[in-house]
Order: sequence, then C-alpha cells, then structure tokens
Amino acid sequence: MAVTALPASSAAVRRAFLTVKDAADYLGLSPSTLYVWRHRRQGPPSFRMGPRGRVMYRREALDAWIHEQEQADSRSNRILNPLSADPQQRSRGSD
Repeated sequence: MAVTALPASSAAVRRAFLTVKDAADYLGLSPSTLYVWRHRRQGPPSFRMGPRGRVMYRREALDAWIHEQEQADSRSNRILNPLSADPQQRSRGSD
C-alpha cells in the first residue's frame, strides 16, 4: 500500500511546486525573465528547496501573484480605471 501512495504524493508535490522552467511555462514567460526578476527581488515569490538549492515556485503563489497583477492594472480593475469615474470627477482631476 505504501508503494502506491508514494507516486500519488510525489505527483501532488509536482503539482504544488514548480521549477523555474515549469513556472515560466505556466506564466507564459521565459525562464530568463524569472531569473532576472528573482535577482531584482521582483515578480512572483520563489524559494530554494533541496540539497542543491533548486529555485522553486508554489503554484498557489503564482496564482496569487497573477491575481495581484490583474488588480493593479486599471484595464482589469474597474475601480482603478479612470474612465469608470463620473464625468465630473474626471474633469476635476485634469485641472
């Protein structure tokens, strides 16, 4: 029984944690972009895991980061979109 449980937990780990290449594929970016962002302390949160210190990403952290990017973009977030304001408020802001 324990032998069959191991592959299932291993698969769960692979789904929960992504390598740089897998995270880049997931985000539609190049691995180089993620490495540069990590060096600059930008982009989604990452960490080192294992004896080799392999850079990894949590899938749920990537999803949260994507959501944050959407909320920060005025085209995706109606509250931030200046065209969503009343016409009077828009004209006062340009004074």
